[in-house]
Amino acid sequence: MLASYVLLDLETTGGNPVHDRITEIAALRVDHGQVSARWQSLVDPGRPIPVYIQRLTGITDAMVAGAPRFEELVERLLELLDGAVLVAHNVRFDHGFVKNALARAGVDLRARTLCTVRLSRRLEPHCSGHGLDAIQARHGLVNPARHRAMGDVLVLHAWLQRMAELHGEQALRGHAQALLQAGASLPPHLQTDVADLPEGPGVYLFHGDGEIPLYVGKSVNLRRRVLSHFQADHREAREMRISQEVRRIEIRETAGELGALLLEARLVKQLQPLFNRKLRRDNRLCSWRIAEDARERPLLTLVRDEIVDPACFGQLYGTYRSRRQAHEGLRALAEQHGLCLRVLGLESGRGRCFAHQLGRCRGACCGDETPQRHAARVQAALAAERLRAWPYDGPIGLREATPDGLRSEVHVFDQWRHLGTARDDAELDELLLARQRDDAFGFDLDTYRLLLAHLGKPRRPAPLPLRRRDPRAA
Repeated sequence: MLASYVLLDLETTGGNPVHDRITEIAALRVDHGQVSARWQSLVDPGRPIPVYIQRLTGITDAMVAGAPRFEELVERLLELLDGAVLVAHNVRFDHGFVKNALARAGVDLRARTLCTVRLSRRLEPHCSGHGLDAIQARHGLVNPARHRAMGDVLVLHAWLQRMAELHGEQALRGHAQALLQAGASLPPHLQTDVADLPEGPGVYLFHGDGEIPLYVGKSVNLRRRVLSHFQADHREAREMRISQEVRRIEIRETAGELGALLLEARLVKQLQPLFNRKLRRDNRLCSWRIAEDARERPLLTLVRDEIVDPACFGQLYGTYRSRRQAHEGLRALAEQHGLCLRVLGLESGRGRCFAHQLGRCRGACCGDETPQRHAARVQAALAAERLRAWPYDGPIGLREATPDGLRSEVHVFDQWRHLGTARDDAELDELLLARQRDDAFGFDLDTYRLLLAHLGKPRRPAPLPLRRRDPRAA
């Protein structure tokens, strides 16, 4: 098949290459068609083996007690892999475990890999099953010890020999080389051909077997970003889980980066993907409003987005996601600037506050500092947190276009709310008409931050003031 390759199989304490450990390793090295080395060993994982894993593999805690630790096997393993391609059934699993185990031993593994699941799909595309049990049954292969490392290695070797008989050694070698060149580290069960993915901006959705997407992401280069997920799975537990569960990839192209950012934020909130934690979080806005009268108590009132009018943003301070976060942020500012917690409304009681007794408050609570001066210091302390008022007279459009000009979009905003994205004049008119009919476009904190950052970029295209066209003028 290949000039030199090593058939490898592992048994482990679980499926996470970062946290779980190897319990058995077996390898068969083949050089120029001949088996040149055969090696296997139990491995002491340094932790108990879960009961269900013991039942699956037959490897018990008693069996690995006294077995060598992985660190003792590194030299032999590296000797076997030297100059060879690492071949395994679902190679991402075995490669991820070996790479992490070697990294803990201070060794950076750099080996080409070949997945026999993907090779089976290329050789027998008409067959529905490509797991080890399926190919054993299909070709009448006998596994002397299923779910033991050497048993699975031997059945893989027998299967490769059968494939050479059925398809010819030259054809087998050609398919293997093609997989090596295409990047055999892709998940074996992935049904989407990544070669067809576009290299422009947009959003990608990873789908598994369930209805809820696994993950939604965005990029200015979709193909490169998708591939990066599968190149990192041996380093991060989350990436490994995604690669194990993903079955197909859905692509939604946009004209530019802003469109991708907006679409990603909307889809994550709408679809609630399993692995998108950051954008799935509660997106309500909490802000502080300073009383007009400096003598009012409490001086600050916490307002939430359901009663926040974006037209009044210039009078609000802080983009907090919860009451707790707002209180913690204000306490930190009070401690930094010597503000009175009692006047701010964060502490109950009368007379001198506790912070004043400790010398941390300048005495707005007991008359040592005038209400006006304290209110001015509060406003100065919160100045950096002040929400920006909408700087335009009405709705605006931000246009994006691909370099070739084939795709153009206008993102429509008003009072920091994203009204939608239009691809032609008819869609633009409909968005503006919907705004006139329904003022219930919700405020979204992530959209506010995205738009604020975009408007602050140097050399950005000027926003387009928008008014709905009068159809009678056409």
